[in-house]
Amino acid sequence: MTATNRPEIVIVGAGVAGLVLALELHDAGIPCRVYESVSEIQALGVGINVLPHAGAVLGQLGLEADLSAAAVLTRESVFFTRFGQLAYREPAGRDAGYPDPQYSIHRGDLQAVLLAAVRERLGPDVVVTGHTCTGVRDEEGHVTAEFRTADGAVVRVRGDAVIACDGVNSVIRKQLHPKEGEPRYSGVTMWRGVTVWEPFLSGGSMVRIGWLDKGKLVIYPIRNNVDAQGRQLVNWVAERETPQRTDRDWIRQGELADFASAYADWHFDWLDVPAFLEATDTVLEYPMVDQEPLDWWTAGRLTLLGDAAHPMVPRGSNGAGQAVLDARALRIALVEEPDVHSALQAYENKRRPATAAVVRTNRANPPDAILREVSRRSGDRPFARIEDVISHKELAAISDGYKNVAGYALGTSGARS
Repeated sequence: MTATNRPEIVIVGAGVAGLVLALELHDAGIPCRVYESVSEIQALGVGINVLPHAGAVLGQLGLEADLSAAAVLTRESVFFTRFGQLAYREPAGRDAGYPDPQYSIHRGDLQAVLLAAVRERLGPDVVVTGHTCTGVRDEEGHVTAEFRTADGAVVRVRGDAVIACDGVNSVIRKQLHPKEGEPRYSGVTMWRGVTVWEPFLSGGSMVRIGWLDKGKLVIYPIRNNVDAQGRQLVNWVAERETPQRTDRDWIRQGELADFASAYADWHFDWLDVPAFLEATDTVLEYPMVDQEPLDWWTAGRLTLLGDAAHPMVPRGSNGAGQAVLDARALRIALVEEPDVHSALQAYENKRRPATAAVVRTNRANPPDAILREVSRRSGDRPFARIEDVISHKELAAISDGYKNVAGYALGTSGARS
C-alpha cells in the first residue's frame, strides 16, 4: 500500500501474535490498535522456545538485546532414553551456525518484552485492555469489531481490517467456522511447570527424555541467575498417553501425583528427576489437542493469525514461531498490495499451506520422533551402543525433516527473508 493509503488495522488479542503484528505494522508505517480481553496483562504460563527463523524476525524488529537479557540462549538439543542413555545430540541456535539466536524464555517474559516495545513505539494507549471481542461484521468499505468491556458496555470499533490473534479458543474463528468441530485429542496429556535448579549439561540445553507410553519429559532453562546461587528457572513438560482428562485451558491447575510415579526411578548423573519435579511450586495440565487445518482464513476484511488460525499440538517448539512468521507475512502483504482484501488473501495463500504442514507434522513426526524410533527399535530396553539401534544419519534425518517443514533448515530458512 502507498504511504497515503495506509489501512487502520484492528488487532484482536495482545498475546505474542497480536503484539508482534503491532510491531510489524508500526515498522511498516501502518496504523493499528490492539484490543485485549483481560483487564491487566500478567505474566502467565510457563516456558516456550523461539526458534531461529522467528528469532530473526524479532531481531529485525530491534528486540534481540531485550530478549537475550530475559531468555536463556539455547545451545543444543539433546535426546535421552528413559534409562538415561544418550540417543542424539545436535547444536542449536548460533551454536549450530544460525545467524540468530534460539531463545528459551518464559512466555510472560516474552510477552512483557513485546508489550513494552509496543507501548514505547506506538504509544501507551495503543493496547486497550478489558475488551472482549464478541463478533466482527464486514461492511461496505470497512469492518466493525464488537467488544464487551469489563463493566458490561458494548463498544464497536471500525477499521479497514480486523486480524484475529485471539488464540486457540478464538471467538472469531468460531464465527467464521461455526461447524469446525471439537478439538482433536492426540491421546496425550501434558503437565507443565517451572523449577529453580542448578544449571545442567551446557546450561543452555533443551532436553527430551523417554517416550509417551512410559512417560516423556522435556526440560530446558528459561531464566538465568534467578538467585544468589546462580541457579536457573527451568521449564519442564511431562507427557503421558491418557484418556482425555480436561478441556483446552492453558492455565488449568494440575497435580504432581497424577503423573510423577512414571519418573520415580529417573535418577541421572546430571539430573535427579523426582527431586527436580518435587521442587516445583505449580503444576498446569493441558490436553495435547489441535484442530484440522482450515480450508480458508479470510472473509472480506477479516482474517486469522497465529493460534487462532492454526492450533497445533505443542511439539516442535514452533507454535509461537509460526505466529511470528504469520505477522511478518501479513506485514509484507499489506505493504505490497494496494487493496486490503487482496492483501489478506495473499497473506493467507502464503501462510495457510505452510502452517497446515506444520500442524500435520507435529502430529506425526516432530523432533520428538527421534525418541519414538529409539524406543521402538530398542524394544524399550537399554542398549550397548546407539549405533546398534539406529544410525546417526537416520536420527539426523528426522530432525532435519522437521526443520524443512517448519521453515528453519540451516541455510534455507526464511529467517532472513
